[in-house]
This record gives sequence, structure tokens and C-alpha cells, in this order.
Amino acid sequence: MKRWVDVAALGVSQIIGYGTLYYSFSVLAPSMARDFGWTSEWIFGALSVALLASGGVAPWTGKWMDRFGAARIMAFGSVAAALALVACAATGSVTTFIPALVASQIAATFVQYGAAFSLLVQRQPETAQRNIVYLTLIAGFASTIFWPLTAWMHGFLGWRPVYLVFAGLQLAVCLPIHLLLSRNPGRKAEGDARRISSATVPQQGRLGDVDRKAGFIMMTTAFALQSFISSAVLIHMLPMLAALGLGAAGVAAGALFGPAQVASRLINMVFARNLAQLHLAIASAVLLVLALVALAIAAPSFWVAMLFATLFGLGSGLFSIVGGTLPLELFGHQGYAALQGRVMSVRLIVGAAAPFTFSFIMANGGVGLALMAVAGVGVCATATLLLIAKLASPGRSF
Repeated sequence: MKRWVDVAALGVSQIIGYGTLYYSFSVLAPSMARDFGWTSEWIFGALSVALLASGGVAPWTGKWMDRFGAARIMAFGSVAAALALVACAATGSVTTFIPALVASQIAATFVQYGAAFSLLVQRQPETAQRNIVYLTLIAGFASTIFWPLTAWMHGFLGWRPVYLVFAGLQLAVCLPIHLLLSRNPGRKAEGDARRISSATVPQQGRLGDVDRKAGFIMMTTAFALQSFISSAVLIHMLPMLAALGLGAAGVAAGALFGPAQVASRLINMVFARNLAQLHLAIASAVLLVLALVALAIAAPSFWVAMLFATLFGLGSGLFSIVGGTLPLELFGHQGYAALQGRVMSVRLIVGAAAPFTFSFIMANGGVGLALMAVAGVGVCATATLLLIAKLASPGRSF
């Protein structure tokens, strides 16, 4: 029962964490740009700077989680996120808005998936892989809830009051959840190697000592490339579909993204229990590429936009899962939070360039060119994952 309480509570905090700090930005960005007298490209460039800064902090975040416990860091992150959102709302110029936005994305590294996955591994390592799947199933509703919720609120509130409401959610909902999860006598995560070593699953993972460094580099590269795709497309999802001439139909088609994410996680939970996480990672990369190519070739079409949102949602849903489970499969539980911190650092740094890059290509070369460019990044990610599959094939050192 305790396992399900952990997962359900974290699922709520992840929906709010991603909804307030990530998905809402694309809806509010045009108003921010008008407020500050900037173009949309420069507002997304500010987000890129913020993501870059968060990538620099991520390795330290992982180390702190291994030392102090992920739940305590997440509780601190909820307070930091609320303060950062209030600071964003209170700014009167870009010179103060950018540092506040940077603070919000640094706070995001304390409260989003990397932290949540580490918490699940620390509390219940023997069931962590399945718990991660269940968590991403719940959190997959973040875009489905917060895109329309933010748009609805923005219909009668400015972007600043919306951010104040979101800050309230961090304090009223997320902070109590993280504080509750940090109160767990007898199962502390502070350097408790004995608990981890008693888990019923291997500590070291599938890769042997000889292959671990190469495997880590390749996995991190593939994840970084896929993060570039996610950052580029998800931030620009609604503006991109509008630029293709889909208008309200594009919003309706884009709404399929969230349910498709959830569907992929549900299918994985029910039917893919015995599938290697590496195979799921490859499937995720392929689905993202297919979605981008389909939209680039056949747009504007409402039905193709629906196909795109569905395929991209399926691929993104799987990517969210394997981002937590593939490191477990390849490298084991030992030092998981620190490893996740290193991976997240590279993912965030590479992904930081995505919002501005995609916006720049769209503005100067059109949506089609931007989509094909990002699809090329996806092909590289797929190739890298295939190399990992070769490294981890039977007969090698694991």
C-alpha cells in the first residue's frame, strides 16, 4: 500500500511541477514578449539560458540527493520554485526577468523527473523500475491538464497572476507531499548503502566494468539528443501547429499528445513487462522521428496533425520511462541519483539550445525545415541507441 501512496503522491507533484515550470511557458510566452518588447525568439532564448544554467547545477543536485535524500531536496525545490515564480511575476524588465527564469529552471531540477526517480530508487529499490513506469503514467497528464488550464486562466488573467497562482500550487500541494515523503524513519537515503545492497536486483546493471564508460557516454548522448527534440517541439507545439495554418484544429490535435503519452505508458505497463528497456528506448527514438517526418511532409492537415501528436506522444511517453529505467538496467542502483544528475546535466545543457534554435529556424526557414532538422537529430539518437544495443548484446561483459 505504501508503494502506491508514494507513486500517487509523486504523480500529483510531477503534474504540477511540469505544468507550472515547463508546459505553461509556451502558452504565456507571447504575452511575456509583448510585455517586455521582445520577439518570441528572444523570449525562448531566455528560456534556453535558464535551461543551460539548470544543466550546470544538475550534477550537484544528484550528489545532494544521494547525501541528504531526494525527498528533502524536492521539498526545498518546491519552496525554491514558488519563490522563483513569484520573482518572475514581480519583474518589470528583462534584466530582472531572466535571472528569475533561471532560478525557476534550477528549481525544476530539484522537483521534476530526475529527482522523483531518485526518490523512488532510494525508498524502494527492489520495485523502482515498475514504480517509475507507474509514476510516468500519472505524470503524463501534465500537458493535457496544464496547456488548456493555462490558456483558460490566461483568458481572464495576465501571465503574472497566472504565475502567482502556480507559485501557490507549489506551496499548497507539492511542498506538503515532499515533506510527507521525507518523513520515513528507518529508510533514510543518506548514504544508506546497506539498504541498496540488500535489494533483490543487481546493483551493477547489465554492463560490465569494461563497457560502463562507453555505455554511459553513448546513453547520455542519445538522451541529450532526444531531450533536444522534446525541448524544441514541446515548447513550440501550439505555436508550431498554428504556424502550419491549423489554428484551433491544431490545438485540438495537439491535445492528443498527453493521452498518447499516457497510452504508451499504460501499454508498456501491461504488455512490456519482459521487454528490455533498451528496446523501448530505441522504439521511443523511432516514434519521434516518424512523427516529425510525417508532419513535415504532409502538413497542413488536421488528420496528419493528429497522427503527429499521437506518434510524438507515444515516443515521448516511452522516453520519459526509459530516462529513469535504462540507467537502472545498464548501471544498477548504486549511486543512482549522482548518475542521474550527470545525465540530466548533459540533457539540460543540450536541450537548452533547442527552444531558441527551433524558433530561429522556423522564423527564417519555415516550420518544415525546422521539423526535418530536428528529425535528423532523432536519427542520430536512434543510431546511438543501436550502438548501445550492440555493446550490451549477449556474449559481451554483463
